[in-house]
Amino acid sequence: MTPPDTSKSTDTVALADRLRPVLLRVGRELRREARAVGISPGQVTLLVAIKYAPGIGVNELAERERMTPAGMSRHVDKLVKAGWVTKTPNESDRRRTGLTLTEEGKRILRNVRSRRTVWLSRRLGRLSAKELAAIEAAIEPLTLLLDEDERP
Repeated sequence: MTPPDTSKSTDTVALADRLRPVLLRVGRELRREARAVGISPGQVTLLVAIKYAPGIGVNELAERERMTPAGMSRHVDKLVKAGWVTKTPNESDRRRTGLTLTEEGKRILRNVRSRRTVWLSRRLGRLSAKELAAIEAAIEPLTLLLDEDERP
């Protein structure tokens, strides 16, 4: 990890202390939008991971999500039971199964994304042009806060 640049005039600790609760509240509100369509935020996270890595195995998904394989297996079983994910045997190794989204899984992700976008759009619509420009300018620097593998 790169050491912080102490030559900056901005107090990064104070900035982080102001930014953190705002990001947490926005995240909490966006998670509520997922619950409104009958899916937990954790399930959304797993469906998104499977969407972008179709055929991923339970163990690899567990590693990515920093969970135990046994715990992940229980979560995946719930996704399968809900009809959002299917398990497909791996052609080269029959002991391994790959995970893919079903059409219903894709549909629920679209619904969650749509609800979250509407929620955020409504709140952005309350802001002035100057405030909107400031948020737009902040998107790229905020993206840089994420690790390389977490970036969209």
